[in-house]
Amino acid sequence: MNSSQRRNSVIWGLLFSLTLIAMPSSAAAQQKKPPAPAPSKPAAPPPKPAAAPKPAEHPKPAEAPKSEAPKQEAKPATAPTGGIHTVTTMGVRTGTSASPHVGNTSGVRIGGAANTRTSAIAPAPKPVVREFREPVVVSRPGGGKSVTNAAGHTTTINPAGKKISLETKGGTKATFDRSGYIKTIHSRTGMTISHGAHGERRFESRQPDGGRVVGFGRGRGFTEHGYVRGGHPYMRRTYFSGGRRYAYAYRGYYWHGHPYYLYVSPYYYGPAYYAWAYDPWASPVAFDWGWGAAPWFGFSGYYFAPSPAYDSAALWLADYMLAANLQAAYEARAQASAAAASSDAAGGQATITPELKQLIAEEVRAQIAAEKAEAGSPDSAAPVSSAPPAGGSGPDQLPAALDPSLKTFVVSTVLSESMPDGTECSLSPGDILTRIQDTPDANQSVNVSVASSQRNDCAAGTQIAVAVTDLQDMHNDFRAKVSEGLAKLAENQGKKGLPSGPPVEAKLNPNGQAQPDPSIEAALKAQQEEAGQAESDVQQASTVTPDSDD
Repeated sequence: MNSSQRRNSVIWGLLFSLTLIAMPSSAAAQQKKPPAPAPSKPAAPPPKPAAAPKPAEHPKPAEAPKSEAPKQEAKPATAPTGGIHTVTTMGVRTGTSASPHVGNTSGVRIGGAANTRTSAIAPAPKPVVREFREPVVVSRPGGGKSVTNAAGHTTTINPAGKKISLETKGGTKATFDRSGYIKTIHSRTGMTISHGAHGERRFESRQPDGGRVVGFGRGRGFTEHGYVRGGHPYMRRTYFSGGRRYAYAYRGYYWHGHPYYLYVSPYYYGPAYYAWAYDPWASPVAFDWGWGAAPWFGFSGYYFAPSPAYDSAALWLADYMLAANLQAAYEARAQASAAAASSDAAGGQATITPELKQLIAEEVRAQIAAEKAEAGSPDSAAPVSSAPPAGGSGPDQLPAALDPSLKTFVVSTVLSESMPDGTECSLSPGDILTRIQDTPDANQSVNVSVASSQRNDCAAGTQIAVAVTDLQDMHNDFRAKVSEGLAKLAENQGKKGLPSGPPVEAKLNPNGQAQPDPSIEAALKAQQEEAGQAESDVQQASTVTPDSDD
């Protein structure tokens, strides 16, 4: 074999070897062909259906109850005054409205190709429906307005914008002073609650038997019950104070068809003692009352000061009576609120002038003369019975409260009186009034002028209308304190600078005797609980503004 043939043989050998090497790779490629269709283009669409739910999220039914939409719907102020909207507890309106703008304003779009708005959400359970009422405003004749809010409480506002009264949805009524504080509450059961300017409170309620319960805070007050003695109507008043019970008797009479009662002294004194107490003394005398360290005296120092000297028992009794009222008032204030009792105890010049005190002393002398006359011709003692008085109401007898000779009255209990602008002001024990009218109006009240008053009470010079029965109560308290003072004066004859007088010769007056009511503590406790509930109702209602919805 020549060199040329040998070279060709080598080349063919190499080609054959390369062919043998390439054959396994081709076989392997042919074995892998079956799985190859997965990445091919025809098989690509299957993953896309997995992403298809995304377009179905547009209606978002699960997000409809979110709080954003209800928050926008809870604004009743957007509707016209007086409109009523019915809303579900989820805050979506479902009812009708008096406003032409009210429909479905929830702003929540719920399903449907039309993408419409609806007033309810289908998946919601049966919702509890409540009403939101817009404040109802009614103009009052002469100015001012009455506003009834969503809670059903009605507030009356005068032309000056002052709140003057409130009536709760339950029927309890309250009146306010010029500063917006509650002065009087009339409960739906008939109880009247008077708030003083210094924290004191007075509760008054009528009993089914015609009696009366009057409380002055915790554990202080009196009850009244009628009875008949010798064919005349009488009334027993039982007082409870300091854990002690005592009673006074009052004889009844009528004037223009209205019943009144007059205090009857339980004791009478000898004619000589009455004369000594009535006539001026030989010379003025000083007397040490011993009040210097008493808390009530320090509190009232800006208003009251005892006379430096006394020229008669009448002037001495005037200071005794004023001090007794101011002491009782201080105790009521301290019991109601220690802060109130100390808040306006600043000193100052006495506002009861010597001239005013002299007027009181003259009325004390008139009372001494009246009691002396009664002692000289007392009514005969008669048994007590429950039979009604003979002759019906009996003849008219002018009440002492309207006696033209009696013009000055010392306030003996907390009262709240109406002002010309519809607000109220307080009267406290120890304030002094002058009656300026003798004929009662249709409400059985007469006009008085405030002659002297304590801080925050009705201002001196103010003219107000006071019920004749309240003036009669002041006069009865006046008579009772004069009677007590005569006994105290008898104890101090010839002591602490007082002159000696004739024998007292005290005698019991059977018609002035009365047995205390043993149930007074229970009656006062029950009254206080009822008063507390009425005050709570008013306080809660008064915290809701007239234009509020809650």
